[in-house]
Amino acid sequence: MNYRIIALDVDGTLLNDDYEVTDKTVETLRTAHEAGARIVLCTGRGPANAIPVLERLGLTGVLITHNGGATVETPGPKLLHQFGFEVQTIAELIRYCREQRVHFDVNTALDMFVEKVGEREAAMYEKFMVSPERVEDVLSMTVPLVKLTMFGSEEEMDAVERDLARVSLPPSVHALRSGVHFVDVMSKEVSKGRALQALAAQWDIVPEQIVAMGNYYNDIDMIRFAGLGIAMDNSPDAVKEAADAVTLSNNDDGVHEAMRRYVLPSGELRA
Repeated sequence: MNYRIIALDVDGTLLNDDYEVTDKTVETLRTAHEAGARIVLCTGRGPANAIPVLERLGLTGVLITHNGGATVETPGPKLLHQFGFEVQTIAELIRYCREQRVHFDVNTALDMFVEKVGEREAAMYEKFMVSPERVEDVLSMTVPLVKLTMFGSEEEMDAVERDLARVSLPPSVHALRSGVHFVDVMSKEVSKGRALQALAAQWDIVPEQIVAMGNYYNDIDMIRFAGLGIAMDNSPDAVKEAADAVTLSNNDDGVHEAMRRYVLPSGELRA
C-alpha cells in the first residue's frame, strides 16, 4: 500500500448521523492498519470523546484533537503537544456569549468546562459522549485553554459569525466554523492541517503518503495538505472543491468506499 497515514475527521465523516461507525468501515480501516498505515483521527472533539471512537476501531495511537489544538497518544492518554492560551485572552468574547445567551464551553487539552447547561445543551453533550465539568466563572480559571466552542442552531451560529466582526478577538486567536451548530475559537496557530503536517514530519512521512478525509470547513487545510484529499458527499461545495476526490456520504459508508476505491490494493477488501 502506498499510503502511510490515513487521517480521518470524525463527525460527519467516520461516524454516520447516528454517531456510529459501521462494522464494514471498522473492517476496512483495520485492514489498512494491518497493511502498515497509521490511522489518525483528526477531530474537533476533545480526547475524552474522541478516544472511544479510536477504541471502536480496535486501535491505539495518536489523535489530533480540538481541531489541532492538542495532540494526544493512547493508551494514556499522553499529551504530546498543545497550543494553549490564557482565558483572559478571550474575556470579551465570553462576555458577549453571556450577554447574547450563546452557549459556550471552554476546553483544556484533556477536559471541558461550562458555566451552565440547559436541556438542549445537555442533549448535545450526551449525544457527543462528553460530560463537562461545571464552574461558576470560567474567567477565574488559571489553566491554559486550547479552545472555546459556541453551540446553537444553524441560524444562531450564522448570527455569531456575523457578530464576530465586531467582537474584539486578539490577533493571537481565530474563529472557525467547525460544524453547522458550532463555532470554535483557538490559537491562530491551530488547524488540523498544521497538526497533521507536524505529525508527518515527526514520522518522516511526506504528503504524498497521506490520505485525509473530511466533510467541513475545518477539514479543508488537512485535505489540501494530504497527497490524496477526499471530501464526503455530505460536504459543503467549498470542501468538495478543495479535495482531489469526493466519496459517498457518511451515511453511505463513504470512508469504506474511498478506502476501497483509492487506497487499498484490489483484492484486499470486499466491496
